[in-house]
Amino acid sequence: MLSPGSASAAPVECNQPSCTPGITGGVVLGASCSDTGYYVFGTTSWGRLVFCGSPRRYGPRYFRSPPMVGVKDENADCGSYLNSVAQAPDGLFLSCVGVDGATRWVRGDA
Repeated sequence: MLSPGSASAAPVECNQPSCTPGITGGVVLGASCSDTGYYVFGTTSWGRLVFCGSPRRYGPRYFRSPPMVGVKDENADCGSYLNSVAQAPDGLFLSCVGVDGATRWVRGDA
């Protein structure tokens, strides 16, 4: 006899930095960093959220982060989060931008 499969739990919703995995502690604002695509977020010793970015013609370094709203899915609608950032479940850096009249989570390092 086959028994019914067990229902899997829905993923836990994460809408803030405190539940986002992979945030590096003890980051120095303005210090160099290595990866601008995945697991880019950090916090300073005084608790400021920062991200690893690469401005034109310069090496990657840590900058103050725009509002960060937790873990979201790439290409999903981001509604009222325009100009905010998030992290995909795989660690990809995401930014909420307007795309063809809609707001979508897109790669933040693009």
